[in-house]
Parts: sequence; structure tokens; C-alpha cells
Amino acid sequence: MMTKYLLLILLVGLSVTALAQADSTAYQLQRNKVNALLAQRSSSFGQYQQSLNQKTGIFGMQTKRDIKHSNEILRQITLHDNKIFRELKVLMEYKEMQVQQVQNTAQINNERVQDFTVAIKKLNDRNKALTLRAEQAEQKLTLFYYIAAVMALVFIVTILVLAGRIAKLKKVKRFS
Repeated sequence: MMTKYLLLILLVGLSVTALAQADSTAYQLQRNKVNALLAQRSSSFGQYQQSLNQKTGIFGMQTKRDIKHSNEILRQITLHDNKIFRELKVLMEYKEMQVQQVQNTAQINNERVQDFTVAIKKLNDRNKALTLRAEQAEQKLTLFYYIAAVMALVFIVTILVLAGRIAKLKKVKRFS
């Protein structure tokens, strides 16, 4: 009976582990995606820095076109930042989901442990009751054997006494 419970716990544990690994893989992929976006942002920011230093105008000044180019790069960085925030939100949702799954698994396992504890207590109580009944039955059987032995002795003694009396009566009849 206990083996069945242990096998059940093992099976549930393995399925939870497989589910956790799948979630961990999704979390890791999302993390890699965020890291790639951050690397792209760093590259774009480097381009922005270069565009600020680029001065193609007369007397080494920035032209309107240079400023527009820098502003366009900055706008792309802002759009890229928005993508990063969206992906970070997804990443945080994965993390929250993982935390929730761990909490749910812990709660389920605690409930199972409590159920197993109750079942074990019931089985122990039943075992004690059956052991007590077996001991009482054994005591009754022992008492029965004693009574049967005493009755057998009484029966044998009665037969011997009667046999003796019958023998005496036969002797008395012979002589009479």
C-alpha cells in the first residue's frame, strides 16, 4: 500500500519537474531575447554618439541633416527601448508564473503530505485495533482450550469413576 503512495509521489514529482523545465526553457529563451535587445540598444546608442560627433557643416558645425540623423537614431533607440520594456514585462510575467507554480506545487505537496499523514494515522489506528482484537481472540481461544481441557479431564474422570462402579456392580452380581 505504501509502495503505491511512494510511486504516486514519484510520478507527480517527475511530471512537475518536466513542467518546470519547460517553463525554465521558455524563461531562458525570453531572457536571451531581452539580452539581445539590450545589445542592439547599446549598438544603437554607440551610433547615436557617433552621429553627435559627426559635423559635416561649414566650420566644423553640425548641419540640420546631421541633427535630423541624430534625432532619427534617438527615435529608433526610444522605439527599441519600448520593445525592451515589453519583453521585460513578458519576462517578469514568466517569473511570476514560475513563482506561482512553485507556490501551487508546494501547496499541493503539503496537502498530499497531510492526506498521507491522515491515511497513515488511520492505518496505524486500524492496525492497533486489529492487533487488540487478535490478542483478545487469542485470549478467548486460550481460555477455550483451558475449559476444554478441564471438561475433558472431568469427562475422563467421570468415565473412569463410572467404569469402576460398573466393574464393582458386575463383581457384586457375580457373587450374588
